[in-house]
Amino acid sequence: MADIARLTQIIEPEAQALGFDLVRVKMMPSEAGDGTQALQIMAEDPATGQLVIEQCAALSRAVSAKIDALEEQGDVLIEGAYHLEVSSPGIDRPLTRTKDFSDWAGHEAKISMAKGYDGQRNYRGSLKGIEGDIVTIADRKAGDVELPRDQIHAAQLVLTDELIAATRPLDTTGADEISEDEEN
Repeated sequence: MADIARLTQIIEPEAQALGFDLVRVKMMPSEAGDGTQALQIMAEDPATGQLVIEQCAALSRAVSAKIDALEEQGDVLIEGAYHLEVSSPGIDRPLTRTKDFSDWAGHEAKISMAKGYDGQRNYRGSLKGIEGDIVTIADRKAGDVELPRDQIHAAQLVLTDELIAATRPLDTTGADEISEDEEN
């Protein structure tokens, strides 16, 4: 298995050099259906909170070049074949960084706790924020719950009308000039 912490140390400077903030680095089964792994990189442009295709491509090229150079020097970062997937975090983004829990306070979130956590495993409700390393969520069933961040397995925003309204759209200049032709 790949060392995610090491990969993050390699990938983050490449993202920062392009002006992006790294959101997540994760190894997961590839969606290509060929049994390989995928190295998933999520990043965002701080100005928009998203990446457009050209930005994803630029980050993909930079990371590929860096990993290739290290592997040519004998540093095996990922065992076996893998796919590189670079994307924007999307509207219903994962909450991975401390700032995510404060930036998205007030929005609905889902939080799954790590195995072995002493208490309820899944929470869903309004994210209240983070203080120190304690995340607070107003769970639909349990009320206000304080969760240690180091025990959170996964956290993600829930797609709601309020979240869509709060998400800054990408540049839509010229969008009003697009017309669709009706087919007869």
